[in-house]
Amino acid sequence: MKGIILAGGTGSRLYPLTKVTNKHLLPIGRYPMIYYPVSKLKEAGIREIAVITGKEHMGAVVNLLGSGYDLGAEFTYRIQDRPGGIAQALGLCRNFVGNDKCVVILGDNIFNESIAYFVEKFKSQDCGARIIIHEVKDPQRFGVAEFNKDRIVSIEEKPKFPKSNFCVTGIYMYDSWVFEAVNTLKPSGRGELEITDVNNWYIKNSCLYYDVFKDWWTDAGTFDSLRTASELAKDMNLADILNRN
Repeated sequence: MKGIILAGGTGSRLYPLTKVTNKHLLPIGRYPMIYYPVSKLKEAGIREIAVITGKEHMGAVVNLLGSGYDLGAEFTYRIQDRPGGIAQALGLCRNFVGNDKCVVILGDNIFNESIAYFVEKFKSQDCGARIIIHEVKDPQRFGVAEFNKDRIVSIEEKPKFPKSNFCVTGIYMYDSWVFEAVNTLKPSGRGELEITDVNNWYIKNSCLYYDVFKDWWTDAGTFDSLRTASELAKDMNLADILNRN
């Protein structure tokens, strides 16, 4: 099982902080933001991790994470040269994942719950994808799940009129067919390859499953959510996980 942390993007909503550094290096609680997804992957037993970032602050990311030796992980780096969307960034990992399965985490997702149990469930799947959803008060900001009984039948990106209050968090689990899905995509109205379209591809092929976060979860991509993440994570201690070799 491989891990992928998507830490690219311009971070424009956090400007001017992101003028001088990558968004995912900003502090959340006691640690740089990117330490949180690293710790969650390690907690789930995943140590081979690809980090995708932009070229502007690539040096700062590598300087912080290094080879992964100090954090008990093995990092591989890929550069997203242009803002082509989350799915386009994921596509850069085809050779890294190979025929394996992968767990993808958006680098600005901060949450308390362990994903180890969900990853074990995904390992037992013969194929397909697994996502984690969470009930939120502002679903218009996210990809939103539409249900038919206990099945997700579609996901709509940032809808004006959400069909539920359950957003798709930035934690995705895919088999190696995900790269075939990426190859079928066309750019959205904002010129990007959307991860929502990848998930809808799996829905159309009747092989997308989901779990629900019960504990707190937030993104940290705006000043408001950055402040919320810092408050929620202020007492989190990642030392035991990150120092576990």
